[in-house]
Amino acid sequence: MLTSIKHLTLVSRHTKTHTLFTSSTSNNFASSTHQTLNHLLEKCQSMIKLKQIHAQIIVHGLHEDTFTVSKLISFCALSETGDLQYAHQVFDHMPQRNKHMYNSLIRGYVNSDNSIKALHLFRQMICVGTSPNEYTYPFVLKVCAVLARRLDGVLMHARVVKSGFESHVYVQNGLISVYCSCGDLKDSRKVFDDMVDKSVVSWNTVIGGYSKLGDCKEAFLLFREMRELGVEPDDFTFVSLFSVCSQNCEEVLGGLLHSYIVTTGAHSYIDVYVQNAIVDMYAKCGRLQSAQAFFDRMSHKNVVSWTSMVSAYSKHGLVEPAKNLFHQMPVKNVVSWNSMISCYLQKGWYSEALGLYNDIFKAGVTPDETTLASVLSACCQLGDLETGRKIHDYISSNYATPSVTLYNTLIDLYAKCGLLETSWALFSNMPEKNHVSWNVMIGALALHGRGFEAVELFESMQAHGIHPDEITFMGLLSACCHSGLTETGKYYFGKMRDMYKVRRKIEHYACMIDLFGRLGLFGDAIKLINEMPMKPDVVVWGALLGACRIHGNIEIGKQILKQVLELEPYTSGIYVLVSNMFCEAKRWQDVKNIRRLMKDQGIKKSKGVSSVEVDGNTYEFTVDDKRNELSSSVYELLDRLTLHLKSLEMECDIWQPSTH
Repeated sequence: MLTSIKHLTLVSRHTKTHTLFTSSTSNNFASSTHQTLNHLLEKCQSMIKLKQIHAQIIVHGLHEDTFTVSKLISFCALSETGDLQYAHQVFDHMPQRNKHMYNSLIRGYVNSDNSIKALHLFRQMICVGTSPNEYTYPFVLKVCAVLARRLDGVLMHARVVKSGFESHVYVQNGLISVYCSCGDLKDSRKVFDDMVDKSVVSWNTVIGGYSKLGDCKEAFLLFREMRELGVEPDDFTFVSLFSVCSQNCEEVLGGLLHSYIVTTGAHSYIDVYVQNAIVDMYAKCGRLQSAQAFFDRMSHKNVVSWTSMVSAYSKHGLVEPAKNLFHQMPVKNVVSWNSMISCYLQKGWYSEALGLYNDIFKAGVTPDETTLASVLSACCQLGDLETGRKIHDYISSNYATPSVTLYNTLIDLYAKCGLLETSWALFSNMPEKNHVSWNVMIGALALHGRGFEAVELFESMQAHGIHPDEITFMGLLSACCHSGLTETGKYYFGKMRDMYKVRRKIEHYACMIDLFGRLGLFGDAIKLINEMPMKPDVVVWGALLGACRIHGNIEIGKQILKQVLELEPYTSGIYVLVSNMFCEAKRWQDVKNIRRLMKDQGIKKSKGVSSVEVDGNTYEFTVDDKRNELSSSVYELLDRLTLHLKSLEMECDIWQPSTH
């Protein structure tokens, strides 16, 4: 920094072509420093000019004048054309620092991506004996709120009381915000209730706190009290109230609030953020027609308005309306793209989701972690390992430390594409693991029949302090099932409630019935079904029916068929499973009866879909598929291959040596 200051001095003394000042300006600067400095800083449009001003300060011997340098630091820290890092360097070289310098830097860091530095500066301020004032605390409390640092907030609260600033409304609003952000509505409300003078910000902060926690009742009670006291609600009030209505699907309450705004002629009605909140409320409450009607009447729509409607249709699985709106959007951000990709995933249109991923780059939009996790999920479903690897390469190139979610999705992708060792390597090298990480890896081992390793990982999970949940046991029991670990499966199933305090769900019972069925333990399976606290569903009966087919147990299979047809009489998969079971047992009359029953019920077997990837493109096809323009050529080639194979078979028969 000292080298930089010397350089600036030389620039100001010797550089004539790039100087900002004339000689008369220089004289004015010396004679009327503060007024001239304010004027120059107001007109400063770049860091080059700012550094020239700094050089003039040094030339005129004002670089140790606290008031002058305070102005410079304030401008550097807070102005759009300033430089926060440069402000901190100037600050570090001041022999004497005042409150204004500290406050300017703290405020600058609060609004930056490195807000934690504001807390470091506050602690430094205390250590050097500079007492914070009523302008310091609101910004430091804002950092505590943004970072949800409750302990720091409590310590700050104690210091506020000790310093005598507890009655300042901005400080009190900061305290309310900290407690609300940390989910502590009790202490937040205590500060609020003790306030003598409440501003609209005070009301909005505590209403927003209840809104974030989904407490609709308290939020609206405060809104009523606010109006009774004559406090005029603003945009933030209405956005918080519509948000809590959205969370709780309170369409009636949301509709009444909408009517209130229209009836009272509140100025906020024309605010685009409030209008977006109204659209979002109707959409999340399932009132899509109302949402669309209000959206159509909006005179000014921004990207959030459009995205809210696309998301609404996406969440309800309405692809066409979502797609139409998406293509009409004048501007799309990454959230818009994510909403449409999510819509395709929800409908099982995985190839279309990957197509959108390719288009997002053409549109000049950078995908975020949500985008990447979604398209990796599509790759999982399609078994598209090549595209998954390309996305993995993109993540490695653009993320120094990928999120836990991305790691989890990659583990799942490689496991489902058959590369279990790659999944294990990713899992082992994760910088941090969450609940999902362990569950995904246990599920991956289960998928590959590695039951013993899944059990070992389950035990390791507990050793690392991660408590298993319902999904953990789904993977564990599935691993036992696929590996034939009957006693191990029975042991963990028995300990679920008593030892691990995890409630058994119907999926866990289905796993155990599948485990018993695969080993032909029909007595144990039927006994467990009778002990179930809930009514068996088609998955439970289907697992036992599959076991009947494996072991050729026709009698039990027939009994199960009656149960299943009562639950889902129009599901083709069950009929096909039973038909195949009768075929394998050569019960041809039963096969005819099943097929006749399917015909009478109008049930058709669902066609299996296969896919093949060629040159990065995935092609799907079914039996007797003629959708592709080259289908006739494909079938002609297949016929020729079939004839060729038959001719080879005949030649083999001719040359086969006689056994006589």
